[in-house]
Amino acid sequence: MKQVAQALGVFLKSLMLAASLALAAPASATVYSVLDLGGCCGLGSTAYGINENGQVVGDTNTGTYYSIAFTTGSNGVSMMPLGTLGGYQSHARDINASGQVVGWSGTSGGDSHAFVTGLNGFGMTDLGTLGGPNSSAVAINASGQVAGGSYITSGAFHAFITGPNGVDMTDLGTLGGTSSGAYDMNDRGQVVGVSATSSGADHAFITGLDGVDMIDLGTLGGVSSNARGINKDGRVVGAATTSQGAAHAFITGPDGIGMTDLGILPGGCCFSDAWGINTSGQVVGWATSSSGSYHAFVTGANGVGMTDLNDLATLESDYFQIAYGINDQGQIIAGDSSGRAYLLSPVPEPKAYALILAGLGLVGFAARKQKKQARLGVGF
Repeated sequence: MKQVAQALGVFLKSLMLAASLALAAPASATVYSVLDLGGCCGLGSTAYGINENGQVVGDTNTGTYYSIAFTTGSNGVSMMPLGTLGGYQSHARDINASGQVVGWSGTSGGDSHAFVTGLNGFGMTDLGTLGGPNSSAVAINASGQVAGGSYITSGAFHAFITGPNGVDMTDLGTLGGTSSGAYDMNDRGQVVGVSATSSGADHAFITGLDGVDMIDLGTLGGVSSNARGINKDGRVVGAATTSQGAAHAFITGPDGIGMTDLGILPGGCCFSDAWGINTSGQVVGWATSSSGSYHAFVTGANGVGMTDLNDLATLESDYFQIAYGINDQGQIIAGDSSGRAYLLSPVPEPKAYALILAGLGLVGFAARKQKKQARLGVGF
């Protein structure tokens, strides 16, 4: 019996390793299933944020000039409108693992204020401003720290961070210029975005833990840059101008160290922009094709291998124009050229399924053989 258990244990470990290797296909070999997230009144929507459960947030059209923030259940199922702070419209931009959503909403007084919700999108709380009339929230982490931007009393717009659960808004300042704005934040409270410098140029920035000390990330040899996403290791993605003047997507090392040009789509021309990154360093965004149209892209781990998302998943009568985010499960939120939002989920390769099924069959055979030998009083 002990030998049987050991043999089965070794076999199962080998099977699991082989299956995991088969499932860990590079981005260029991944195939995605596509879910249309729908929208209010049969109209379109735009998805901007996704958490590890596949809950998606964004804006849905209402048939008027106004949009309403939404969240979904796990894996993009069941869109739920979030309401407003008393005004006519609202916009959602990020969601954490607890389902807390952030964005901004019109108020009854006619201003727009940043908000945070409770668990699973319930209950919208006004976060106020840094003294000016309007504010917006764009990122939330596991502890409920919120990042965004707000007008200050002088009329300039500044990036901010809050404490846990949206308490106490703190001005992050600038890189020497008049304005700044946040785009994303990780669970350590490292905030990324864009700020004016003392020379007047716009540069991407990263902060230290809990928003302390804004650091200039520089460019790819040009004059400007913008940071749009950050993962838990502090690897930052965005776009920066090159010495030739084109804007290219970039990725950095941990804590924003070292900016690497991600280039453009194979056969494409000129421009790209990165919007999201997950823990393994898969990056999503958009890049221009040879015709100049925007095409959504995804890379492999560490930003390697930019691939047109339309080569990995297809729409019947449209194409994916931009990818806004990617979670650690590899699920991607993307929009098409007609203004509809989609959730794309990786589909394991058939060879992985075959390997798993074959392995389960062998395990079953081994178990039946063990029972037969036990009845006969023999061993291996």
